[in-house]
Amino acid sequence: MRSIDMQRLNVVELDTPVGPVTLVAGAKGLCALDFADRRDHVRRNLERRFGPVELQRQSTLPGIVENVQAYMAGDLRALGRVPVDPGGTPFQQRVWTELRRIPPGATLSYGELARAVGRPGAGRAVGMANARNPIAIVIPCHRVIGADGSLCGYAGGVTRKQWLLNHERRWASAVVG
Repeated sequence: MRSIDMQRLNVVELDTPVGPVTLVAGAKGLCALDFADRRDHVRRNLERRFGPVELQRQSTLPGIVENVQAYMAGDLRALGRVPVDPGGTPFQQRVWTELRRIPPGATLSYGELARAVGRPGAGRAVGMANARNPIAIVIPCHRVIGADGSLCGYAGGVTRKQWLLNHERRWASAVVG
């Protein structure tokens, strides 16, 4: 029996060049995008945010799937067309909004991102907000690097982070060049 308080969310599994991803959307937009090998992590985060959830498998998520596919095919602006609903604290939301302002192919350090959100010296807090980003790729936490230029950690793995950055640089230079 379904509880009245249960949140119904739509889910699609999508094959991408960086492996299968799980996309979850509600009425306000995409609320989760994570790598399929982290499926349990996705559900825990959704339940922490929404309480009990019912995930309904779909064949597509209009306005979302096609834009993620377009990004993977080289349309770097496509992710900006994806409506997002990440939840989070006001500080996390500021960080995630700023992440979406980093141009594809560009990177910022944690310290630079902290300054951009008006909290210089809060590099650690920015790092924690970055780590809690529930919508990988679309909210491009992969564009944040260490002050020394190192890739640092990435929930999806550093290999995926490197692939995403190389993908963006290749297509960004193709547009410019």
